[in-house]
Amino acid sequence: MTTYVQFFDAAAEPEHDLLGGKCASLVSMTAASMPVPPGFAVTTALYDAFLAEAGIADDIARLLAGLDADDVTHVDAVSAQIRDEICSRPIPEPLRVATRAAYDELMARCGGEVPVAVRSSATAEDLPDASFAGQQDTYLWLTGWDEVREHIRRCWASLYTSRAIIYRLRNGIVDDGLSIAVAVQKMVNARTSGVAMTLDPTTGDRSKIVIDASYGLGEMVVSGQVTPDNIALDKVMLTVVTETLGDKHAELVPDRESRRLVEREVDAERRARRCLTDAELREVAAMAKRAEKHYRCPQDIEWAIDDDLPAGENLLLLQSRPETVWSAKPAAAPGPASSAGGISGFTSVLLGAAVV
Repeated sequence: MTTYVQFFDAAAEPEHDLLGGKCASLVSMTAASMPVPPGFAVTTALYDAFLAEAGIADDIARLLAGLDADDVTHVDAVSAQIRDEICSRPIPEPLRVATRAAYDELMARCGGEVPVAVRSSATAEDLPDASFAGQQDTYLWLTGWDEVREHIRRCWASLYTSRAIIYRLRNGIVDDGLSIAVAVQKMVNARTSGVAMTLDPTTGDRSKIVIDASYGLGEMVVSGQVTPDNIALDKVMLTVVTETLGDKHAELVPDRESRRLVEREVDAERRARRCLTDAELREVAAMAKRAEKHYRCPQDIEWAIDDDLPAGENLLLLQSRPETVWSAKPAAAPGPASSAGGISGFTSVLLGAAVV
């Protein structure tokens, strides 16, 4: 394969400039033998080659010059024009061939056609002083090359949504040299999913691991549609310190016949109990600790329990990114346990509205 595509398990270095934040993390985690769903990156080299061939890089720079983050109407108009240019220009044949070949290889590895997630991976993600998660788009449960091809392009265009442009303006992130990769990854059939942080996001206490968990895919949690279970564990003993059960009134699950995600009501009995067993809690916490050890700093991970896989093999790591607020401060002294109280404002800022 050329640098236009890179499989997560290709034993290549996780180059941030080539892979963006999310894909670089997936490559690094795969190399560390963490349970990452298989997939590949459509690299920034391919996106940059597309822009060069289409001749729109100068147009984008001109449109972005002098934008005011507070002039939302103007930002919206610029965003629409840039995204239209990205979505309407033809993709050169060598770039399409490389991506299609990688997709076909992934399907062969999975034993046939399987649904995939298509996830944006910008080079501005997971910077030391800013968490960019959720500013670009993620698309789930896509089936077939035509759908995947279309949504790769939509991910490229999402680099210039109004929310992404405004975020960069307000955080002093320059657009010069900005690029984007896209992850194409086997879809996880999540029975339960959520996030885990290797410190308490409300206090910065690094002796705790705080887990938010709910039924189905994690989108309803990060969008605030459901309140997840929130559990704080002792990082050494992996014992529960505090827990608050969320309402978990609905779950987002795949409908295999329609090949769509559907919202389903959670019955009263499941709402009333924690969605993770004690053993599963320990597994999630242990995996979060492994990620922290690997990256040598506090981590914010996304995880899921795949309903298609047997117990003991069904916990998957979807993403791991540095925690960017408390980890920049001196370590908190151990003290009274504090729960994040469901998905905290801090956690929702980290995750944004589209990350799964």
